Amino acid sequence: MLLRLLGAIPTLLLVIVLAFLMVHAAPGGPFDDERVLPTDVAANIQAAYHLDEPLPQQFTRYMAGLLRGDLGPSYRYRDYTVSELIGSGFPISLQLGALAMALALLVGISSGTVAALKQGSMLDRVVMSFAMTGISIPVFVVAPVLVLLLAVKLQWLPAGWSGESGFAKFVLPVITLALPQIAYIARLTRASMIDVLGCDFIRTARSQGLGSKAIIRVHALKPAMLPVLSYMGPAIAAILTGTVVVEEVFGIPGLGQFFVRGALNRDYTLVLGIVIFYAALIISLNLVVDILYGFIDPRVRQR
Repeated sequence: MLLRLLGAIPTLLLVIVLAFLMVHAAPGGPFDDERVLPTDVAANIQAAYHLDEPLPQQFTRYMAGLLRGDLGPSYRYRDYTVSELIGSGFPISLQLGALAMALALLVGISSGTVAALKQGSMLDRVVMSFAMTGISIPVFVVAPVLVLLLAVKLQWLPAGWSGESGFAKFVLPVITLALPQIAYIARLTRASMIDVLGCDFIRTARSQGLGSKAIIRVHALKPAMLPVLSYMGPAIAAILTGTVVVEEVFGIPGLGQFFVRGALNRDYTLVLGIVIFYAALIISLNLVVDILYGFIDPRVRQR
């Protein structure tokens, strides 16, 4: 596990370098849409934020601050550092992501297990059709459709975040984020459960007179969850990055909205800070998934 942790450092460094170069390669600058300033004033602003320095020097300065845990000030949010903005937006994004992941696991594992037990039936075909539809339709299409149907036409749920209180404002964003992951997890669970149910130890359990529920709960569910657990890393990454679109559509003041507005405003430090934060978080969560996989599958621990 220590080797995996050390191997994550070059990955994170590569993400930082690529993000830094891509942000600075974009046309325009963080102060280009301000009113026209005198040349000396504009030069002073550039010097104050070290934007007049050569790019390698800017990168060295940024990395020195990053090693101290300093993500720098935001260019567009006055009197706020990037760390403060991340600290205010991440709890909301975390709530959305955690609820979406919980819903995806609950519905995906349940529907995939039922489809495996009813293999070849109408219920199995319905579940797999839904899964294929969920995989095929992107989040930025699902979100407006759900708003139009459930919020505008039926008026069951609020269409936006602002001015709303209670759990109702979470429902549409969480469903939007969870739907693609429900589809993937249902397909993985079904395929894995079918394989496990055909194993010798399951036939032995049946020959000993155990009922179907006991076999599924005690013997089949744990090994069938190994592919799902392996998928947890990419699933969490997809949900976290999916909040960028969902938060913008529903007007949620999370990291996704900060990221979009930072990109539009050429707020270099804010965009870089969010990218680095997400990259470090996803790498860490993948390491946690690897550890959990080792607890479930003893063969991984032995290796």
